[in-house]
Amino acid sequence: MEGLSWRTVCCLSVLCAVLFLRPAEGIRFVIDREECFSHNVEYEGDTVHVSFVVIKADTPWHYSEEGVDLVVKDPNGAQVRDSRDKTSDKFEFIVQKRGVHRFCFTNKSPYHETIDFDVHVGHFSYFEQHAKDEHFAPLFDQIGKLDEALYNIQFEQHWLEAQTDRQAILNENMSRRAVHKALFESAALIAASVIQVYLLRRLFERKLGTSRV
Repeated sequence: MEGLSWRTVCCLSVLCAVLFLRPAEGIRFVIDREECFSHNVEYEGDTVHVSFVVIKADTPWHYSEEGVDLVVKDPNGAQVRDSRDKTSDKFEFIVQKRGVHRFCFTNKSPYHETIDFDVHVGHFSYFEQHAKDEHFAPLFDQIGKLDEALYNIQFEQHWLEAQTDRQAILNENMSRRAVHKALFESAALIAASVIQVYLLRRLFERKLGTSRV
C-alpha cells in the first residue's frame, strides 16, 4: 500500500463514504385493496431481501390474523415469490433476470391496513468488476462484504422495530378494549342492581298494600 497515490487514496475514501451513506429502502404505507411498488435490480445473481409487517388497522377495535398477500414478479411479469395471508414475513430470493421487479400487496380485510415494507439488494461482484489492480481486488472485496453485513444488520433492525411497533399498538388496543369492557360491565351491573332494587320495592309495596286490606 506504500505505492498508493494521493488520488487513489481520495478515491478509496469517497468510495467508502458512498458505501456507508447509502440510504435504506424501507417504507411505511396505508393500503386499501392493492398497492404495488417497483425496484430496479441491476445484476443477475443478486440476492434480494424482503420483509413486511402489518402494523395496524384503521380502527383500534379491529384485530385479525388474516394478513395480506405479497406477490413478487420479475421484469417479464413472471411470479418469482409470494407470501399469502401473513401479518408479517421475511424472505429472500436470487434474481434470475435483471430489471424492474414489482412487489404487489393485496389486502383482504375490509379495513385499511398500515404496512411496513423493506427491500434490500445484496451484491458482491460490483467491486471485482471495477478493480484495476490485483492489490485492490481483496480490499474492494472486503469493503463489499462489510457493506453487505452492515446492511443485513440494518435490515434485521428495521424488521424488529416494525414488529415492536405492531406489538405495541396491539397491546395498546387490547388495553383500551379491556378498559371499555370493564366500564361496560360495571354500567351493566349498576343498571341490573337499580332494576333489582326497583322490582323489590314494587314487590314490597304490593305486599304491604295487600296486608293492609
